This record gives sequence, C-alpha cells and structure tokens, in this order.
Amino acid sequence: MLEADVKRDLQETAKRLAEFRGSLDLDLKLEQIADFEEKMSAPDFWDDNEKAQKLIADMNAVKGGVDQFQKLVAEFEDLEVLVELMAEEQDDGMAADIESGLAVLIRKLEAFELQLLLNQPYDRLDAILELHPGAGGTESQDWAEMLLRMYRRWAEKRDFKVEVLDYLPGDEAGVKSVTLSIKGHNAYGYLKAEKGVHRLVRISPFDASGRRHTSFVSCDVMPEIDDDVEIEIRTEDLKIDTYRSSGAGGQHINTTDSAVRITHLPSGVVVSCQTQRSQIKNREQAMKMLRSKLYERKIEEQQKHLAEIRGEVSDIAWGSQIRSYVFHPYSMVKDHRTLEETGNVGAVMDGDLDPFIDAYLRQQINKPSKEE
Repeated sequence: MLEADVKRDLQETAKRLAEFRGSLDLDLKLEQIADFEEKMSAPDFWDDNEKAQKLIADMNAVKGGVDQFQKLVAEFEDLEVLVELMAEEQDDGMAADIESGLAVLIRKLEAFELQLLLNQPYDRLDAILELHPGAGGTESQDWAEMLLRMYRRWAEKRDFKVEVLDYLPGDEAGVKSVTLSIKGHNAYGYLKAEKGVHRLVRISPFDASGRRHTSFVSCDVMPEIDDDVEIEIRTEDLKIDTYRSSGAGGQHINTTDSAVRITHLPSGVVVSCQTQRSQIKNREQAMKMLRSKLYERKIEEQQKHLAEIRGEVSDIAWGSQIRSYVFHPYSMVKDHRTLEETGNVGAVMDGDLDPFIDAYLRQQINKPSKEE
C-alpha cells in the first residue's frame, strides 16, 4: 500500500505538470515547430547560411522544451499505470518502484522548472564572460586561471561551446584577463548568476612562508546581442587598434597584426579580440562584444534610474563580492546572496556550479515586488 506522503507527491506532481503545460503554451509551441519545419523545407532555405543556422537553433530550442515536457508526462503516466496495477493485483512490492520512480521524476521536474524560469528577454542568448584579477599580482592572476578552468568545465558538462576571444597571460602564472564566448541555449540566463566579485582564501603556493592569502577576481557576464537589437554605434566614435596576438602558447601567437582592440570614445568602453587569424574576423567579433557591452550599460542605466525613482536600495552593491571560496583553514564555498554553500570545494572548482545558479535564479523569481 502506498504511503500517504507518496500519494500526496503524486497529486502534487500531476498539478505541477498541468501548470507547466499552461506555462509552456504547448499548442502555440507545436504551431511554432510546424512553422519552422515549413520554412526549413523551402528550396531557398540555405541561400542565407547564417539566417538558416539561427532558425535551426531557434527551432531546436522550442522543440527541446516540448520534447522534454512530453517525456515528463510519459514518465508520470507510466507511474499512474503502476499505481493502477498495484491496486488491481494488490502487490505491495510495487510500492518501492513507484516511490523511487517518483523521486527521479520530481528531480527532473525541478530541473525543467528552472528552465522555465529563464524567461527574461535575453536569457536564451549566448554569453560573453570576462575575468579580471584584482590587486595581488601572481596570486590573483592564478585565481583567475582557476576560475577560467571552472567555467570551462561547467560549460563542457552542458555541451556548451567555449571559445577564447581574448587572452592576456600573467607575468609568472595565471592570466591578467580573459574573455570567453560561451555558446548554448540559455547560456546567458544561467551565467548571469556568476556576475560579480569572487573571493579566494587559501595558503598561497607562491608564498615561501606558507601564509594565508585572500584574492579577488571580478567576473563580468553579458548576453551576446542579436543583430536585430538596435544599438547605435557611429564610426567616428570608434578608435580601432591592431596588434599581435598573445595567446597561451607560442603556436597561438600570430606573426601579423591580426588582433583588434576597439575603443568606444563617448563611453570609454574597450573590447579586444584575438581568437581568429583574420583581422576582419576579429574585428567582427569585437564589434559584437562592443554592442553587447553598450546594450548592457544602457539596461543598467535604466535600472538605476528606476531604482532612484522608487527609492530602492540594493542588497548588494555593484561589483561587490558575491561568493567566497575558502580552501584554508576549512573547506567551503558560500554564496553571499542566497546563502547557498557546500563543503565540497573540489566539485565546485570542477564545474559543479548548478546548485549556486539554481539558488540565485529561484531567489530572483521569488523576490517580492516593491511598491511604486
């Protein structure tokens, strides 16, 4: 016989699936998929390769959500069949299978719910992530390289594509700065949780006296803005410099001035790209980065102005510390915004960031709205 709490969880799961169906607007999604497929079957579909690839990516994003939801529904229906069989055959031995199957389904529902929370205008886009060490020389530059590895491992686990756009190696170890392009559905939606200052406390391997050091690295995350977003950039407002690449390894260093640095004079925003051997390609990518940064600045100014009108006071100031990674005298990673923490520092540094990202996204959704 099923326990009362298992029956309650089954009822709650049925309710959540019904709510998800409404949130997804499943009928509309199916119409969108049919429309995508019709466009893809057109004879001239591949005439514009870039446009075709974007449409395929959009369709896969919609179809992926629908397929995932339908699988969840199928798993729940299988559980319902087991419940009916158990009642008919009066086989209490099936209760354990139902309970374990339900536990797995609930975990999948929670992961699916998180995807539904990524509903802001630019959550679905690719992300541009930058790491900049704070004061501290080699110590903070080494911390930046550790974070670089952490984000790469996180992206790999999600099958996201990572490309180094700009890389400036440290003097002795680590990196002075690095810019990554992380491509995948909802990449920005997830990684926006990482924006801020990351603090490390450890016994420094660069200190012969074995003293404890504290290092800081700022992480900046921007959506890679689509071309259809209008950001006015005048040619006369740009200063464009070219230079030789300085990649991590001699084989990556070009013998021509292919790297590009663009300065937007009115705002002072500077972007660099050296990932391609072609100066033209690097310039195109740098312009994308510039558009993303200018758009992000525009949004931040709007939010700041709105906060001033409402008289809001942010809990966490711009650019302040968001997370601490303590290697000594104890092991702990703690997010200061959500209070999410773990003692498994090794797993976090190996890319296990989802608990922190999940907690942050849920906190943003559950924040009470302020009165006008």
